[in-house]
Amino acid sequence: MRQYLDFEKGLAELEGKAAELRALAARNPAMDVAEDAAKLDEKARKLLTDLYADLDPWSKCQIARHPDRPHALAYVDALFTEFTPLAGDRGFAEDRAVIGGLARFEDRPVVVIGHEKGRDTRTRLERNFGMARPEGYRKAIRLMDLADRFGLPVITLVDTPGAYPGKGAEERGQAEAIARCTEKCLALGAPLVSVVIGEGGSGGAVAFATANRIAMLEHAIYSVISPEGCASILWKDAEKMREAAAALRLTAQDLLKLGVVDRVIAEPVGGAQRSPAEAIAETGRAIGAMLAEVAGLTPEQLRADRRAKFLAMGRQSLA
Repeated sequence: MRQYLDFEKGLAELEGKAAELRALAARNPAMDVAEDAAKLDEKARKLLTDLYADLDPWSKCQIARHPDRPHALAYVDALFTEFTPLAGDRGFAEDRAVIGGLARFEDRPVVVIGHEKGRDTRTRLERNFGMARPEGYRKAIRLMDLADRFGLPVITLVDTPGAYPGKGAEERGQAEAIARCTEKCLALGAPLVSVVIGEGGSGGAVAFATANRIAMLEHAIYSVISPEGCASILWKDAEKMREAAAALRLTAQDLLKLGVVDRVIAEPVGGAQRSPAEAIAETGRAIGAMLAEVAGLTPEQLRADRRAKFLAMGRQSLA
């Protein structure tokens, strides 16, 4: 069953009524409901278009977190061939919140790394809801070292609420692992392109997205802190998350103006969760275009390009 967000309640009613009519007709073939159902469908399509034409930042947060939104493995399955996953950080453990390995993109060998949130209760727990521990970032460093050694482009898919803040993760050097992963991104002598496909949360996202080119899906978010966390700190009230979401400038459109990201990838009307295949295909085209932009650059030029990009961030005006 399709899951609806808070601001989609009217849409849920229209689509639910159309589905009920069709279910009644299926049980009673004598009923002719085609015209009524078609009218409801048309109303639902118009409402969907209107709802998604003018979304506020908090609504975009809800969309970015939608459980039906395609996650990293869905992109890997659709866009990459010969994917060979590599596991473990060769120091402590395997972190299943981070997936990565060797693959081919448009028949070109690459290394792909991403956060994976999971699709159901079992896999979400198994993947720790996409919140990586230190081992995940150290695994990513190992894969980037491999890419550097063989001159393979690195593609990262960012979708995390943030790095896991648990006691064990802190004891094993969470902050140090994130910092070293970010450092490795900056030092990489191979092309690095990144796509924020859902949530880009705090340093846990930056550690994968310190790239030559960064894209965001239209309804993805990217921020130093979650709106709820920001509201708890500033107003001592997590319910002020709507105000916090607006203040954080976390939407793809704002971040493009600020120069934090380089392009916004259009999503189907209703978000990637309604037409995953379409959203994934559009993302594949963006990845191909970003790789083409940095093709032919030497390792020194790639490092200089990355450094210049991040030093320039925030200088653009939102006005």
